[in-house]
Amino acid sequence: MTQDDNQGAQAPQEPPKRGSMRFQDSSTQARQPSLAEQRARQQALAEQQRQEAMAAEAARAAEKKSSTKKKILIGTGVTVGLVGLVATFYTVAKPENVTAVCTTKDGIVDQDDNCDERYVTSHGGYHSGGFFFIPIGGGGGYNSYRYNYGGTGAIGQRVSGGSYTAPSGANISTKSGKSVQRGGFGISGKSGGSGKSGGS
Repeated sequence: MTQDDNQGAQAPQEPPKRGSMRFQDSSTQARQPSLAEQRARQQALAEQQRQEAMAAEAARAAEKKSSTKKKILIGTGVTVGLVGLVATFYTVAKPENVTAVCTTKDGIVDQDDNCDERYVTSHGGYHSGGFFFIPIGGGGGYNSYRYNYGGTGAIGQRVSGGSYTAPSGANISTKSGKSVQRGGFGISGKSGGSGKSGGS
């Protein structure tokens, strides 16, 4: 009986080796993804697209903010620069007001007419190098006069302070208000009424 049992039994099958792989051949078709897998893929793709769109929008907003900030800074810089330039222009353009007094060659204050070219020429005198020469009656000589700029004193007194050199770029006028020199950017001009220059 044992012999029959041995003859009818088949040899046991070998177990598969561990770590072995089975390959599909080229005729094997890929399994279609299930409905749940398709939905999961679509949701993941939609989420990725949404995050990319949000990142792009954030980048655009940051760039716009940066651009606006630069424009504001540039505009502020230009405004500050222009204000400084205008302030400097007005500081330079606003000439100093100086009073001129007519003095004799000895520095005694005399009447303003003696330093007025029209008055001097109408009385037979002349003007040269900042001096005004008026003939002395009957003697053949001349009295000379010139302006002192910034000095003070009453007629008949010695002038106090000032200079005999006309300040550059200043508005110079006599006590009576007659313009001797119009200032501005260091250029002396002719006076309005008398045609007299503001030379020294």
